[in-house]
Amino acid sequence: MARPKKSDAPDLAQRLSLTVGAIERLTCPPGKQQAFMRDSEAPGLRVRVTAAGAKSYVYEAKLNRQTIRRTIGDVKLWSIEQARAEARRLAVLLDNGTDPRELERQQQAERAAEKVAQAEADLLATVTVGDAWQTYLAERQPFWGERHYADHVKMAKAGGEPVKRGIKFASEIEQSSKSASKAERPTTIPGPVYPLLSLSLRDLTTERVEQWAAEQAKTRPTYGRLCWRCLKVFLGWCAEHPVYSQALTTANPAKSKKAREVLGKPNVKQDSLLREQLAVWFDAVGKIGNRTVAAALQVMLLTGARPGEVLALRWEDVNIQWRGLTMRDKVEGERVIPLTAYVQHLLAGLPRRRDQEGQPVPFVFSSASSEDGAMTAPRKHHTQACAVAGIDGLTLHGLRRSFKSLTEWLEVPTGVVAQIMGHKPSATAEKHYTVRPLDLLRLHHERIEAWMLEQAGIQFDRVAEPGKLRAIPLHRAA
Repeated sequence: MARPKKSDAPDLAQRLSLTVGAIERLTCPPGKQQAFMRDSEAPGLRVRVTAAGAKSYVYEAKLNRQTIRRTIGDVKLWSIEQARAEARRLAVLLDNGTDPRELERQQQAERAAEKVAQAEADLLATVTVGDAWQTYLAERQPFWGERHYADHVKMAKAGGEPVKRGIKFASEIEQSSKSASKAERPTTIPGPVYPLLSLSLRDLTTERVEQWAAEQAKTRPTYGRLCWRCLKVFLGWCAEHPVYSQALTTANPAKSKKAREVLGKPNVKQDSLLREQLAVWFDAVGKIGNRTVAAALQVMLLTGARPGEVLALRWEDVNIQWRGLTMRDKVEGERVIPLTAYVQHLLAGLPRRRDQEGQPVPFVFSSASSEDGAMTAPRKHHTQACAVAGIDGLTLHGLRRSFKSLTEWLEVPTGVVAQIMGHKPSATAEKHYTVRPLDLLRLHHERIEAWMLEQAGIQFDRVAEPGKLRAIPLHRAA
């Protein structure tokens, strides 16, 4: 039998000792998608050729009566000896009962797990307090009220923005320019939480929180205490987060006795109007030159609402038909309280301003000197009025406290007072079983208002049209 020529294609029916020349001459027979040339030195080693001419080393063997085939690599990248060594390694695995495919899947899974672990480690090394804070706010916003969410945004602001409210400019500046340059205006200061946002979450240790608390205690301890409590809740959320919890050095770095002590305890506020001070207070407030300020202060006392709720009141919140006021409540979102006769009288006398574009200002207590049209808290006017009346230390929130304290003279049900003021119910029966319509609240609220005005020496016609009500001060004999 004549030996085949070296230029002939290899006989695929026989095992051959693989050579570079034999691999180069290997072709796929016509009509087939692929063909294999077997090596005589390394059992199971094959060279596969496709109809397109692509060639690669493969390993083929039997395992549990099933044929398994694993690709080793391209013939251009692997030498014959490297391919034989890999084939022998796979043969040893099979001889030990190990499936190379399963082993490869395990190795791929391990490499994928290593990549995930490395990605998490990189994230933990770079994630900042600000990143976690933004995620926290986005996740908790559906469960918070609008005011509570705004408070968290405010305490983390960078500051440096021009003050928008309460800016008054000299008349000569207004004549020369319709609006003052932003550079001339005072700017806001950063929120207490802002200095912490750039820190890595890993670097927010107990010692760093204590240092931050000491800095806040020097300038704004009251606001610092509020922000510290919010920070403590935030870090508690981080401790339960699947990713951020791994970055914390302790369960909650803000839970520090030293931080609590350095911020101090809040003083119990006792500022409140006494019954015998109502006359001089109403008299002094009534003499304030700004009618809007005078009305706002009286509404704060007569409704027991928070100062911010009164100043945020819009004309659309005033329901004349059903005699109700919708307050933007930080606890429940909003609540409706009675629009009592004297409060309606005060609101009827307020101006309805328009902005520079001719659009109506939506706020009931508006100001021509603020950019958004809303009046800022009239603390200065109130302090001056209290000085005239000889009343010391009465704050705007003290008017809310005064409302609650003065109702004790009338023995009004505590649940009624709490509902008007926007306090949470303090008992199960109050929360789940007591429903008070607006008219029932009005019955008690108008009684409270009438008693306060009586003590202040103010009398007016309650049945007259609101716009025509006449306030008549009564001067008592000494």
